[in-house]
Amino acid sequence: MFIEASAPTRVDLTGGTIDIPPLYLFHEGASTINFAISLRAYCRIKTRKDDRFLVESVDRNEVLESSVSQLQMLKHEKRLELIAKLIYFFKPEIGFEMTVESKVPAGAGLAGSSTLNIACIAALNRLVGERYSSERFIPIAAAIECQVIRVPTGYQDYYSAQYGGVSAIHFRPDGIFHEHIETDFEALESRFVIAYTGEPRDSGINNWEITKRHIDGEGEIFDAFEQIRDASLSMKDALLKRDWDAVAEILRFSHSQRKRLSKNITTKHMDEIIEEAFRNGAVAAQVCGAGGGGCVAFFCKEGYKEKLERRLSEVDGVKVLDWKLSRNGLELSSD
Repeated sequence: MFIEASAPTRVDLTGGTIDIPPLYLFHEGASTINFAISLRAYCRIKTRKDDRFLVESVDRNEVLESSVSQLQMLKHEKRLELIAKLIYFFKPEIGFEMTVESKVPAGAGLAGSSTLNIACIAALNRLVGERYSSERFIPIAAAIECQVIRVPTGYQDYYSAQYGGVSAIHFRPDGIFHEHIETDFEALESRFVIAYTGEPRDSGINNWEITKRHIDGEGEIFDAFEQIRDASLSMKDALLKRDWDAVAEILRFSHSQRKRLSKNITTKHMDEIIEEAFRNGAVAAQVCGAGGGGCVAFFCKEGYKEKLERRLSEVDGVKVLDWKLSRNGLELSSD
């Protein structure tokens, strides 16, 4: 049997970090807005006739190999830890070869690990005979990733991976709910530039620092999250109305509020890149993921995307990503 699963990564527009439990429970109406992009994560599995398994990470150039009779060793395996814990969770009973790959740079802030998580869960679930319905993929992904990063993990990344498109994810006491946002996808693509700054980030560190300060009752943090929540609600309305001036204004406001959360949201290098982008057609910047490195998404003036991409590609260390909006989420096939 050959199984292939893939899922799209994402750019988060507004509401970042408020998706981490229990933070959203303290901000009624908490939501995040993101859009899925065509840079996907892949998991490919081919069954074997013996009981051996071999896992290869194309990105990390690392291999993990053993037998299904020794799956217990994966419980504490540090190499390819996320993949090891997923295999340990599903406990396949036949040998297999697994190849995993993400098309975004490591530490880009585009949900590469969370997206790969969803793809691997879908593929492994098919391998063990569809043990879980697709509705269970996101809770499983969040639980396993929390075991790996050892701090609470946010939920928005799994929804963009599973559903694609432009999404509003709503966080309420009675659950988490996904909503597709119908907007002008071509206009959105034509106005955003995504640039990798060359500095990877550690989302667990930034987000855990902010979470602790919130739980400890720091008023500045609480108020910033209130503003971030309001920005998400406004962003949803702006996208539905195709009001791109409002989108730019909300992004600028959201960026200012996120910088209230931590001095590590941007680095000196990132600030320099943002300033250069504003001199070349950008009107708003959104630090992707937890910040402290990774990618920045720039919203530019109409007709300025190519100029901005050319200029940023000339900046040392910066890689401008080639992407399209991904209407499709998780894709799974087997033969």
